[in-house]
Amino acid sequence: MNIESIRTYCLSLPLVTEDMPFDDTTVVFRVLGKIFLLLDLDRPEWVSMKCDADFAIELRDAHTEIEGAFHMNKKYWNQLNLYGFLDDALIERLIRHSYSEVVKKMTRKQKAENPEITTVE
Repeated sequence: MNIESIRTYCLSLPLVTEDMPFDDTTVVFRVLGKIFLLLDLDRPEWVSMKCDADFAIELRDAHTEIEGAFHMNKKYWNQLNLYGFLDDALIERLIRHSYSEVVKKMTRKQKAENPEITTVE
Protein backbone atom coordinates (compact mmCIF):
# COMPACT_ATOMS: atom_id res chain seq x y z
CA MET A 1 0.00 0.00 0.00
CA ASN A 2 1.02 3.59 -0.45
CA ILE A 3 -0.18 6.73 1.30
CA GLU A 4 -2.84 7.42 -1.35
CA SER A 5 -4.42 3.99 -0.94
CA ILE A 6 -4.20 4.30 2.85
CA ARG A 7 -5.96 7.65 2.66
CA THR A 8 -8.72 6.18 0.50
CA TYR A 9 -9.11 3.21 2.83
CA CYS A 10 -9.27 5.37 5.96
CA LEU A 11 -11.88 7.67 4.44
CA SER A 12 -14.03 4.64 3.55
CA LEU A 13 -14.52 3.87 7.26
CA PRO A 14 -17.60 5.33 9.01
CA LEU A 15 -17.40 8.98 10.13
CA VAL A 16 -13.70 9.40 9.36
CA THR A 17 -12.37 12.87 8.68
CA GLU A 18 -8.92 14.11 7.77
CA ASP A 19 -7.11 17.33 8.62
CA MET A 20 -3.63 18.77 9.12
CA PRO A 21 -3.67 20.24 12.64
CA PHE A 22 0.07 20.12 13.36
CA ASP A 23 1.81 21.35 10.21
CA ASP A 24 1.63 21.29 6.41
CA THR A 25 2.98 17.75 6.08
CA THR A 26 1.18 15.63 8.70
CA VAL A 27 -2.21 14.28 7.65
CA VAL A 28 -4.36 13.09 10.54
CA PHE A 29 -7.33 10.74 10.30
CA ARG A 30 -9.96 10.89 13.03
CA VAL A 31 -13.19 9.24 14.01
CA LEU A 32 -15.47 11.66 15.87
CA GLY A 33 -12.50 13.92 16.51
CA LYS A 34 -10.20 11.22 17.91
CA ILE A 35 -6.97 10.46 16.02
CA PHE A 36 -6.38 6.88 14.89
CA LEU A 37 -3.80 7.29 12.09
CA LEU A 38 -1.14 9.77 10.95
CA LEU A 39 0.68 10.11 7.62
CA ASP A 40 3.75 12.30 7.19
CA LEU A 41 4.02 13.59 3.62
CA ASP A 42 7.75 14.23 4.15
CA ARG A 43 8.23 10.56 5.13
CA PRO A 44 5.75 8.69 2.90
CA GLU A 45 7.31 5.34 3.75
CA TRP A 46 5.94 5.53 7.33
CA VAL A 47 2.42 5.51 8.74
CA SER A 48 1.60 5.70 12.46
CA MET A 49 -1.47 4.12 14.00
CA LYS A 50 -2.97 3.35 17.37
CA CYS A 51 -2.74 -0.21 18.70
CA ASP A 52 -3.65 -2.30 21.70
CA ALA A 53 -0.57 -2.33 23.96
CA ASP A 54 -0.06 -6.12 23.99
CA PHE A 55 -0.81 -6.49 20.28
CA ALA A 56 1.67 -3.67 19.53
CA ILE A 57 4.48 -5.70 21.11
CA GLU A 58 3.45 -8.86 19.23
CA LEU A 59 3.50 -6.96 15.93
CA ARG A 60 6.94 -5.46 16.61
CA ASP A 61 8.32 -8.89 17.47
CA ALA A 62 6.83 -10.48 14.34
CA HIS A 63 7.63 -7.78 11.75
CA THR A 64 10.83 -5.77 11.36
CA GLU A 65 8.78 -3.15 9.47
CA ILE A 66 6.77 -2.32 12.61
CA GLU A 67 8.22 -0.34 15.50
CA GLY A 68 7.15 2.11 18.19
CA ALA A 69 5.89 5.32 16.61
CA PHE A 70 8.23 8.32 16.53
CA HIS A 71 7.03 11.17 18.82
CA MET A 72 4.06 9.12 20.07
CA ASN A 73 3.36 7.01 23.14
CA LYS A 74 5.12 3.84 22.04
CA LYS A 75 2.96 1.73 24.33
CA TYR A 76 -0.11 2.45 22.17
CA TRP A 77 1.27 3.65 18.81
CA ASN A 78 3.14 1.77 16.10
CA GLN A 79 4.67 3.01 12.90
CA LEU A 80 4.75 0.80 9.82
CA ASN A 81 7.34 0.96 7.07
CA LEU A 82 5.33 0.80 3.86
CA TYR A 83 8.48 0.15 1.83
CA GLY A 84 9.00 -3.17 3.60
CA PHE A 85 7.33 -6.53 3.08
CA LEU A 86 3.97 -5.99 4.83
CA ASP A 87 1.11 -7.10 2.63
CA ASP A 88 -1.91 -4.91 1.94
CA ALA A 89 -4.30 -7.20 3.81
CA LEU A 90 -2.25 -6.86 7.02
CA ILE A 91 -2.02 -3.07 6.67
CA GLU A 92 -5.80 -2.82 6.13
CA ARG A 93 -6.36 -5.07 9.16
CA LEU A 94 -4.12 -2.82 11.28
CA ILE A 95 -5.97 0.29 10.08
CA ARG A 96 -9.28 -1.30 11.12
CA HIS A 97 -7.71 -2.29 14.45
CA SER A 98 -6.55 1.28 15.03
CA TYR A 99 -9.99 2.67 14.17
CA SER A 100 -11.62 0.11 16.48
CA GLU A 101 -9.27 0.95 19.36
CA VAL A 102 -10.51 4.54 19.23
CA VAL A 103 -14.18 3.54 18.85
CA LYS A 104 -13.93 1.21 21.88
CA LYS A 105 -13.04 4.16 24.09
CA MET A 106 -15.99 6.31 23.03
CA THR A 107 -18.79 6.97 25.46
CA ARG A 108 -22.10 5.16 25.33
CA LYS A 109 -23.72 8.45 24.35
CA GLN A 110 -21.33 8.95 21.40
CA LYS A 111 -22.02 5.43 20.20
CA ALA A 112 -25.80 5.87 20.59
CA GLU A 113 -25.75 9.16 18.67
CA ASN A 114 -23.61 7.63 15.89
CA PRO A 115 -24.88 4.08 15.32
CA GLU A 116 -22.84 3.75 12.12
CA ILE A 117 -19.60 3.61 14.10
CA THR A 118 -18.72 0.14 15.26
CA THR A 119 -15.55 -1.77 15.72
CA VAL A 120 -14.51 -2.95 12.27
CA GLU A 121 -11.90 -5.61 13.00
